[in-house]
Amino acid sequence: MRYRITFSKNDAMRFTGHLDLFSTLERTMRRANLPLVYSQGFTPRPKINLASALPLGYTSECEQAEFWLKEEIPSKEVAAAIIKASPPGITLHQTETPNSKAPKLQNALRSASFQATMLTPQSELTKRVQKLLDAPTLMREKIRKGKKKVYDLRDLILEIDLLSPDEENRERLEMHLKAEPGATGRPDEVLNELEIDPLACLIHRTGLHFDLGTT
Repeated sequence: MRYRITFSKNDAMRFTGHLDLFSTLERTMRRANLPLVYSQGFTPRPKINLASALPLGYTSECEQAEFWLKEEIPSKEVAAAIIKASPPGITLHQTETPNSKAPKLQNALRSASFQATMLTPQSELTKRVQKLLDAPTLMREKIRKGKKKVYDLRDLILEIDLLSPDEENRERLEMHLKAEPGATGRPDEVLNELEIDPLACLIHRTGLHFDLGTT
């Protein structure tokens, strides 16, 4: 039986990487005594799929994962077991059973939203954002598996909005970026283009946007 969960990754797990998060979810479900389905072969792995890797140091309120159980258990019971077994830093929001024909989350993801809170004051931030949005192209190069790839960062940016300052009067902006196979925008690249040090920001994922078709 296939299940889908939505959860937060909070401050207590800010510096837990993607692979460690996967292991944390596995341990949580084992502590919850959920009958996970495992792959076949010499090194069986639980059938758990995370929708999108969250960069180290980021928090999120919208992480999604899917997993398969050997038997059908009501979603409310699954949720209660996970909540009881979850470590600090993981907060479960929703548990559901998607249609068996629904695409995998990784294949259906189209974009993601992030909120960046500046830890140091920024001068003329509005002008910098507008300059970036007005740019027809922002060509970049990166090396992947020993091969050079040229891409247009501007094409990966769907929206950037300035938000009102937070309760500590820190400047904030929200980025809506593409998140498709081979075309994924990174918040740190956008911040660098805005001449903002990504390490001097708190970055929080606020939304994952899918084209799930029949769910």
